[in-house]
Amino acid sequence: MPRCARAARPHRGISGERAHPARYPERVSDAEPQIKYQVRFDWGVAGFQALAAEADVVVLADALPAVDATRGFPTALGAHTVIVADLATSTLVADWALARQAEKGDCFSVAVVAVGERRADGTIRFAMEDLLVAGAVIDALAERGIDHCSPEAAAAAASYVGLKRAVKHLVTASETGQALGDDGRAAAVVAALAPATDGAVAVVTDFTFAA
Repeated sequence: MPRCARAARPHRGISGERAHPARYPERVSDAEPQIKYQVRFDWGVAGFQALAAEADVVVLADALPAVDATRGFPTALGAHTVIVADLATSTLVADWALARQAEKGDCFSVAVVAVGERRADGTIRFAMEDLLVAGAVIDALAERGIDHCSPEAAAAAASYVGLKRAVKHLVTASETGQALGDDGRAAAVVAALAPATDGAVAVVTDFTFAA
């Protein structure tokens, strides 16, 4: 089982501001799986399938509505505890995870999965806006002491911390943001960047992965 980190030590991020990014992991063999870490990260439905079974919760990082909601992989999630995070709710998700860890009285393992988008050929497009949401969640977890991260999770958190001041611009200018705007759905992008209005975190029972 991964060890539980009880406190995160603040340090300066790339921008020079004080931050609490995920602690860098020890050197490990490339053959060792992410299961040894408390916080893990992967992409898309394949990443969900790889990480879900061994996690106390799966956080689906989904920044923007799907460009084409009619295509994708509807997935039943009943066997797992799954919540969805966006840029507005990353801290709420981290608070929820910390509370569940306190209830469990032991390490609470978190698998963060960036949902991604779909290319015309059906393969996954690694949507950067979902990477930023995943990094925001992982960084918020680290601030609360849940910071024993896999290398993959640490890299996602570092991406968010380094780009934090430009997040709104990057999401709006992203491939997904532009595609939604061209489709007359710019309001959906604006809404996704607005502050959270509900303090509740909901467990979902099904989700459609783009790829």
